[in-house]
Amino acid sequence: MEITRPRGTRDFLFKEMKKRKEVEETLKKIFETYGYHEIKTPIFEDLKLFTLKSGEEIVKQIYHFKDKANRELALRPELTAPVARLYLNEMRKHPKPIKLYYYGSCFRYERPQAGRFRQFWQFGCELMGAESPQAEAEVIALAVHCLRELGLKEYKLHIGHLGILRGILEDAGIKGEPQDRIMGLIDKGDLEGLKLHLENIKADKTVKNLLLSIIGMKGGLEVLENLESMVGSCEPALESIEDLRRLVMLLDDFKVEKYNLDLGIARGLDYYTGIVFEIYVPSLGAQKQICGGGTYNLIELFSGEKIQSTGFAFGFDRLVAALKRQENEIFQFAKVFVAPVSDSTRPSAYRIVQGLREAGIPSDVDLSSRKLRKILSYADHLNVEKVVLVGERDLKDGKVTVKDMKTGTQELVEIDKIIEYLKEE
Repeated sequence: MEITRPRGTRDFLFKEMKKRKEVEETLKKIFETYGYHEIKTPIFEDLKLFTLKSGEEIVKQIYHFKDKANRELALRPELTAPVARLYLNEMRKHPKPIKLYYYGSCFRYERPQAGRFRQFWQFGCELMGAESPQAEAEVIALAVHCLRELGLKEYKLHIGHLGILRGILEDAGIKGEPQDRIMGLIDKGDLEGLKLHLENIKADKTVKNLLLSIIGMKGGLEVLENLESMVGSCEPALESIEDLRRLVMLLDDFKVEKYNLDLGIARGLDYYTGIVFEIYVPSLGAQKQICGGGTYNLIELFSGEKIQSTGFAFGFDRLVAALKRQENEIFQFAKVFVAPVSDSTRPSAYRIVQGLREAGIPSDVDLSSRKLRKILSYADHLNVEKVVLVGERDLKDGKVTVKDMKTGTQELVEIDKIIEYLKEE
C-alpha cells in the first residue's frame, strides 16, 4: 500500500527548509527591531470564532470537526481572529498600544493550485489600540523594511482607503448586506459581477458610474486631487481622502518611497474601516499578492469593545517563492568538512569539528569510516568551501591541511589557529 501526503500539503527538504528558516529569522529580527513581540495561538479554535468573523459561508472552506465532547472546532484558516480572541482572553488590561507578531500554519479546504495550498503559513503583526495615521504609516514601513532586508526587488506596494468607497455607498443609501456584497466583488476583482449586482439593487446610475470610475484610479497624489472633484459634497468620502493624504505625507518620513495609490483595493469584511494596503510580486502570476493589511475593528465584533487595530500578514509561502525566483543560489549544508585521513586520526578529527562548531562555524565530519577519496566526493556533494584533512604526519607537527574546494589549493595550518584561520577565510 502506497502512503502519500494529503492533497494540498507539501514536504520540505533540506534546501527549502534552510531558505524558509532564513526568511523567518530575518522577519523576526525586523519585527522585534520595531518593538513587536511574538505570540502563539492554538492551531485549532472554536468554530464560532471564524463564523462570527467571516460568516457561515466560511464553513465550506475550512477544516472543521467535533471533538469527543461534541464541541465544534476548526483548524484555523487565518490568524487575525485568533489574535483578537487572545487579546480578549489575556490582554485587555495591557497598556495601549500593544505590538505583537505571529508566525504559524493555517488550513483551508480549497482546490489546490499554483501558489495556493490547503496548509500554508502566515507571518504577520497587529498594532492594537493606536488610532493615528502615524501608526498606519509605521505598519506599512515595517512591511517594506522586511522586503528590503530580505533583498526582494520586484514588488509593488498599493495603498487605498475603504472609507472612500463606503462613504459614497452610505451617502447613496446602500448599506448592510448590499454594501458588503459590493465590497466583496471589488475585492475579488469581479467587475462583471459588480455591474450585475448594482443593477439588481437598482443603484443610481450616477453612483454606479462614480463607483466604477473610482475603483480604476491608480497613481500618486494627483489621484486624490481628481477624486475630490468627483465625490462632490460627500463628507465621509472627503474625510477619508484627507486621511489618505495625511498618510502619504507621513510615508516620506518613514522612508517608504515607492508606492501606488489604488482605490480599487477593498476588503469583503465589514470590520475593515480605513487604510488598506497590498503588496504584489507580478512574476508570481495569478497568486501575485504576498502581503495584505489595513485598519480594522474586529474586537468590537466579538465583544462590543471598540479597539482599532492596524496589521498585515505576509503569505509566507508566496514570499519564499518570490525570493527563490530572483535567486540562483547554490545550497550549502556546511562550510567546512573535517576529513580523517585514517582511522587513527578520527579522535582528533572529532575534537577539531566540535571546536569549530562551538566557535559557530557550520561544520560536518565523516562518520562512516570511508576512504579519503569517497570522503572528498561526499564533501563536494555537500558544496562545502573547505575540507580540513587530518593526517598522522601533520598531527605530529600540531597541524592540519586545509583544502579549498573551489581552487583545489592546500595550506598547512596550526591546529590551535584553525578557528581563526577559517573565520578569516
